[in-house]
Amino acid sequence: MNDGAAEGPTAPLPKESFTKRLFRLREEPPYWARILLGVSSVGLVLLVWGVLTAGEIPEYRTIGPLTLPSPGETISSLPGLFSERGLIASISASLTRVFLGFGLACLLGIPFGMLAGAWRPFNAFVTPLVIFGRNIPIAALIPLTLVWFGIDETQKIMFLFIATVPFVFSSAASAVGAIHQRYVETAQTLGASSWQIFRKVLAPLALPQIFTDNRQLFGLAFGYIMLAELVNAKRGLGFLIQMSQKRSQPEDILMILVIIGLMAWLIDKTLAWFQRGLFPYRRDL
Repeated sequence: MNDGAAEGPTAPLPKESFTKRLFRLREEPPYWARILLGVSSVGLVLLVWGVLTAGEIPEYRTIGPLTLPSPGETISSLPGLFSERGLIASISASLTRVFLGFGLACLLGIPFGMLAGAWRPFNAFVTPLVIFGRNIPIAALIPLTLVWFGIDETQKIMFLFIATVPFVFSSAASAVGAIHQRYVETAQTLGASSWQIFRKVLAPLALPQIFTDNRQLFGLAFGYIMLAELVNAKRGLGFLIQMSQKRSQPEDILMILVIIGLMAWLIDKTLAWFQRGLFPYRRDL
């Protein structure tokens, strides 16, 4: 037989089963599978919640209603939150504070973070301050911001700004620093200046990741504002939770937490939609 002779057609590799693909590391499941898995997790939580709080008589429940109301009792509190507790006004107040405080953090943290990622001496200069800011206990900022900014809306917005700007800065610096040096070297061989490299190479490559990181940090900011609204707030979701605790209304607290989760999900999906339009060349985000 000739060693150089062409070999015959090879048999096609057998297709892997869906189960094997599902458990393969870093394998992306189909869209319908992701939806099904997400719905299943929510359904499992609701099932366990319903089983633990089932029963008309509180004494016969596994967990009493004062500790954990049933799903039905939680949902039944929703009309009262709208009509008696001013839920819409509180949602508006909390969102306004988050957008202002976190927006200010992005306005300053992103450009300075990108500068630190591109220019390493500046990064070395500010790194000790950023590490200090990231590790300050959040609760300790409450009395400080009360002293610096008073007890009104400015305090809540500045509290949120101070609490989140170190993370926004670090995210932007890391996104720029993670870009491979070959992109910079290629631009330099083409005669690009430092400013051109920053504007036309580093920024376009880093902004999609910065946007993704800040989508996640927005959830962090939303959690922080709940803490700020515990002090001298007349409205806000954190204020509603505090009042519900004082009134011993755990069903209201759970309903507000559900609303916060739904709002966070809707905001994240809206930002993801904008991200796909802003960065069409990054389909992986």
